[in-house]
Amino acid sequence: MYFNFKEILSVSMILFAIIDILGSIPIIIDLRQKVGKIQSEKTCLVAMGIMLAFLFIGEELLNIIGVDVASFAIAGSLVIFFIAMEMVLGITVFKEDSHETASIIPLAFPLIAGAGTLTTLLSLKAEFATQNIIIGIVLNFIVVYLVLKNTYRLEKLLGKNGLSVLRKAFGIILLAIAIKLFRSNTGF
Repeated sequence: MYFNFKEILSVSMILFAIIDILGSIPIIIDLRQKVGKIQSEKTCLVAMGIMLAFLFIGEELLNIIGVDVASFAIAGSLVIFFIAMEMVLGITVFKEDSHETASIIPLAFPLIAGAGTLTTLLSLKAEFATQNIIIGIVLNFIVVYLVLKNTYRLEKLLGKNGLSVLRKAFGIILLAIAIKLFRSNTGF
């Protein structure tokens, strides 16, 4: 068991780009406005738990239930697609009655620990040492936690108009990510 700083840095940067917590700020603020509160600790623990579990047993679990990685990615892309449509068009598809579940679905899964992140973990596992991947995951969740804890400040900093523009812009980006994920796993 060895710790390689270069591997940790590479894994951290790849996961940071895939998780895209900074790009998710408008979605997080929008969800918080809908449900009143995001439980940052719960969101981080669940998403990190999903990622760590998937790192160790993900491919085997998918094989047991008869789902291939591509099908899993397609399902995640559809959820991301609907979240993006809400952002761009201002429609409500995701209706939340419980304050607790918004912290889990759609925030912890599929937004943070989504199909793209989980399939990336399978790729990283083939290339990097497991302990370095775990450290990369933990480092990313420090950033995720800080962003989730500071959504009020970020909302005030951006203002209503800035938030609206950011929400639409990131909605388009999220829509493109969903379509790319769908296309790369269907061959269209």
